[in-house]
Amino acid sequence: MIEEGSEEVVAMRVGVLTGGGDCPGLNAAIRAVVRKCEVGFRDEVVGFLDGWRGVMEDSSITLDVERCRGILPRGGTILGTSRTNPYKIDGGEQALLQTLERRGIDALVAIGGEDTLGVANKLGASGVPVVGIPKTIDNDLSATDVTIGFDTAVQIAAEAIDRLHTTAESHDRVIVCEVMGRHAGWIATYAGIAGGATVILVPEEPFSLDSVCEYIRHRHASGRYASIVVAAEGAKPVEGSLSVASGEPDQFGHERLGGIGQTVAEEIERRTGFEARVTILGHVQRGGTPSAFDRVLATRFGTAAVDAVHDLAWRQMVAAHGPRIERVPIDDAVSSLKTLDPELFRSVAEVFFG
Repeated sequence: MIEEGSEEVVAMRVGVLTGGGDCPGLNAAIRAVVRKCEVGFRDEVVGFLDGWRGVMEDSSITLDVERCRGILPRGGTILGTSRTNPYKIDGGEQALLQTLERRGIDALVAIGGEDTLGVANKLGASGVPVVGIPKTIDNDLSATDVTIGFDTAVQIAAEAIDRLHTTAESHDRVIVCEVMGRHAGWIATYAGIAGGATVILVPEEPFSLDSVCEYIRHRHASGRYASIVVAAEGAKPVEGSLSVASGEPDQFGHERLGGIGQTVAEEIERRTGFEARVTILGHVQRGGTPSAFDRVLATRFGTAAVDAVHDLAWRQMVAAHGPRIERVPIDDAVSSLKTLDPELFRSVAEVFFG
């Protein structure tokens, strides 16, 4: 492996992986890494399959410019992904280190959110040369303004809300639209504002169901017979009686959430007498073609990550700060979640949402 402090620019053998939940823009990032490596530095690129599991099991493919043709607009990830946590598996870290040594990897580019980059940070502390690229539709990774996948997820959710307006108005219904957001309400807030929702419910601001119902009654009394409630999957009422979680936690300790939308819809109908329905967008938000913004962001992140590799800037993550792509310690990105800015929610959302 290349030693830190070396000033010699040499071709390297670079590994790349995608971990955690998939999102639009991952393939654009992979393409950018491969192209910058091959064209800019004549590097060889090894793509590890299915996130950290692929490194543990030594499962990989060779990546080059030809193999990455046509993947820019494709959703998902050609490398596959998983939520494997090597530090929850006996001998996990040792398996990673053995694979990287066996494959002669000089640097590893990890594309992921807090969990994937958390593993990368630990590996970096053990001496592995790692660089991170931030992705998560939830936009809850610290130290960067925005992450790959967020813009596309917001566009998908906003379009769904637009469509829900017309069917709600046709049937004089309340429709609850549940979007992703376990601990952060970025998608719910941005999509709710863009889609003209009636009410937005986010994890950061426990809501009063009585207040929600009263606001909906007030709207209907004034002649508006349709309301759209956007709820992040992790939203909770102040009384704590409607929190819904199901399924076993994954290797990073995250429970599978879901059901708050259905429960809120049932309670609104019971308390107000207005017919209510629920639409759960779920994995629709993760799939499909990335937006132009996400394609550009992913491309900038990918090329910047390779520059960081050749600058030997280990344990750094490329981050968006205004118009610039800069480097920050991975530790800064994963030390805490970036939750919704309360000023955004209160000064903008609450003006329109009661």
